[in-house]
Amino acid sequence: MAEAGSVIELLVDNILGTRFEDLDPETVQWAKIRVADILGCVVAGARAPGNAELVELVKGWGGKEEASILVYGGRVPVASAALVNCVLARSLDFGPVHPVVEGRGIPGHISETTIPTALALAEAVGADGKEFLAALAVGEDLAARVLAASGFHLGQGWDCIGTVNTLAVVAMAGRLMGLNREQLRNAFGLALNQLAGSLENVWDSVTAFKLLQGLAARAGIFSAELAGAGWKGPKDPLFGRYGYFSLYTSGCVDPGALTRNLGRKFYTDSCIKPYPCCRGTHAAIDCALALVQKHGIRPEEIEAVTLLLPPQGLGSFVARPFALGEFPQADALFSCRYTVAVALLRGSVVPEHFAPAAIADPQVGALATGMELAALEEGRRAAAGLRVKLKDGREYVEYAAVPRGDRFSNPLTETEVREKFSQNLSFGGADPAKGGEIWSAVQAMEQVSQVAGIVEALAVV
Repeated sequence: MAEAGSVIELLVDNILGTRFEDLDPETVQWAKIRVADILGCVVAGARAPGNAELVELVKGWGGKEEASILVYGGRVPVASAALVNCVLARSLDFGPVHPVVEGRGIPGHISETTIPTALALAEAVGADGKEFLAALAVGEDLAARVLAASGFHLGQGWDCIGTVNTLAVVAMAGRLMGLNREQLRNAFGLALNQLAGSLENVWDSVTAFKLLQGLAARAGIFSAELAGAGWKGPKDPLFGRYGYFSLYTSGCVDPGALTRNLGRKFYTDSCIKPYPCCRGTHAAIDCALALVQKHGIRPEEIEAVTLLLPPQGLGSFVARPFALGEFPQADALFSCRYTVAVALLRGSVVPEHFAPAAIADPQVGALATGMELAALEEGRRAAAGLRVKLKDGREYVEYAAVPRGDRFSNPLTETEVREKFSQNLSFGGADPAKGGEIWSAVQAMEQVSQVAGIVEALAVV
């Protein structure tokens, strides 16, 4: 492990020095899959509650017409466009999640910030597909490495979207905007003053749950712009006396994670979600859908449902009693009870089930509020079990160790990811023909001379 003071220099060198040709084919292909997935999530989530108001607010700020607001259209300063587009990407909680570093999974939502932001930056500076993919890879890798080194866990209260995602954006913006080594180090130091984010947003089920994705984008770009204008930041934003590891973690528990295989391994989110809701609900949804498919369970047959979760799950926000508050969409997105009830009663969990009328369905609400929770004695953090008792006395039990979508243990096929992409565009009202063009362009990203062309195709849907 390098000396702490030199780690930031090694990271800066890697960010600026990595070429597209240094990326292995698997990294490139996984990036393309996630880019397409995020674009579908942007279209599907664009009309979610609060987004139209955000767009009007941001357009009212004015400024240089540097980058496009996706779906709604209009060009605004790049930091403003990135802010909005990241919020749209997170709005259904449907984007890639769960970074894995050296085989260890960590909670995180990196892609919903990095991909919309890299697209906005690439549009603003006229970058080609190769440079876009290289910038994306080094930015996401930095965020994942800092998370791994932090020993991050949700019980700390910080939402890492507002911390490591900001650092990822600094890396991408610094590279795409042409900062030199000193300027990029300063940009990280300036960003240290803008890191924030509380999980209270999720616990309270409020609109702000998706805001951090955009705030991280704006703060990272602003930090790079300031550094390019000559501003200086703290010299060691990671290991300084009051640097990242001092302020936002219990200490750097694995400093080697920052530099082991740096420039050879590129880490990022490892899961493509099959359902538009919190990943913590997915194993339980898998169980519910499996029971319906295996046994043909009909809604009127159900007498009682018991959801089995590991200790971490029982203490999580997804295990709260289901009740509709001031922002019902978040109440539903982050509820095991609601999502399992939908799966049992509707036989699927799709974006339509998180519209206001669907959330207020009294049949779903009755099953969700009456659902019992119990401890799953053995199993990974993401595991779940489900016990369904029918009125005629039959009882069925299902268990899921790893929810669908895990890249390494239970992946979706590329066909399934493309189907999700098409369904998201359809839900968002996009032209299916346009979807095929966008998918093809993303899959040939390294041949694209101007990323702006892909962005413009989604500027108005």
